[in-house]
Amino acid sequence: METRELEYFVAVADELHFSRAAERLGIAQPPLSRAIARLERRMEVRLLERTSRRVALTPAGEVFLDECRGLLRELDGAVDRARRAAAPARLALAVRPGTGSGLLAELLGSYDGAAPELVFTYDRVGALRDGSADVALLCVGSDDLTGLGTVEVAEELPVALMPRGHRFATRREVTTTELREDPGYREQCPPVGLDEIVDRVALGRLVTVVGSAAVDRLTRDVVAVAVADLPATRLALAWPRQASRPDVAAFAATARRMAGEAGARKRTA
Repeated sequence: METRELEYFVAVADELHFSRAAERLGIAQPPLSRAIARLERRMEVRLLERTSRRVALTPAGEVFLDECRGLLRELDGAVDRARRAAAPARLALAVRPGTGSGLLAELLGSYDGAAPELVFTYDRVGALRDGSADVALLCVGSDDLTGLGTVEVAEELPVALMPRGHRFATRREVTTTELREDPGYREQCPPVGLDEIVDRVALGRLVTVVGSAAVDRLTRDVVAVAVADLPATRLALAWPRQASRPDVAAFAATARRMAGEAGARKRTA
């Protein structure tokens, strides 16, 4: 099966219209129609229901669409990783805003290579799979770790950041239900660095939940209150298993060594 056939099918499935899909692909409609029909014959399954008025995905077509998108994304990532390997850029590390800041500072301080470029994003797994990041700090149990090498590096408790004058600031703990009553509450931090998140909280523009490692970097105008109804988060450094760049392996080895040292300290404490 050719990559072109997958691209053709995705275009038709997105547009649900052969003429628009052909225009999007820059080809004539008849060759596109023949290509899709040929694909269905080879697969021995109907992917699209066609009438004179509409085009619709069959159940098999819906499944194949998801698979095609994943395959094309993986291929794009492979190309990007190969380009990086040919002319290595600085290691790109994807992190969720407000997560693992203290851990990352320790990890970056222990790493002997050039400091990685930080990519702040909520879709850290997507950044790994499309090649825009080489390694990522992920959450065990909630992120999809399929096909990734991992090493668990820390566990963080959830804390709510709020201005010192906030009505919950003197509490020992708070619930997410109570937080949602605040007009400044955001379940997801803005996609910026921790320092900017802290500044927004200090100015009364934001109340949000981050990992407890962020507490060491708070200013005097911001307090952290434990969130009672959210579980602790296990953090892991992850990378594509097929990645063969020496700096990825070195960074993973640094994380593995750091995690081992942390575990030894806990056992002797």
